[in-house]
Amino acid sequence: MTSFRILSEASEELEACVSYYNSQRSNLGTEFLAEFERTAERILKLPNAARMVSEDVRSKPIHRFPFYVLYRSLEDEITIVAVAHRRRRPRYWLDRT
Repeated sequence: MTSFRILSEASEELEACVSYYNSQRSNLGTEFLAEFERTAERILKLPNAARMVSEDVRSKPIHRFPFYVLYRSLEDEITIVAVAHRRRRPRYWLDRT
């Protein structure tokens, strides 16, 4: 069975997104979190299906929101390295890999 972990920086990014979206509209952050969780489930089911964005990092878009889940897929572990906006600060997460 594949284990799943999220780096602390990615966790902080996720929390910031939820907070931001909740400040924009009631429960929008909750909706963002639900979409993130669905994306994570798809990653666990088919970890090699997403597009490669660096030597060992893949990128899966979060439905309805302008964010990607960036992750490393090893034989027995998925590691989320970033929850990144599609157009801001490209490749800022490279030092996390």
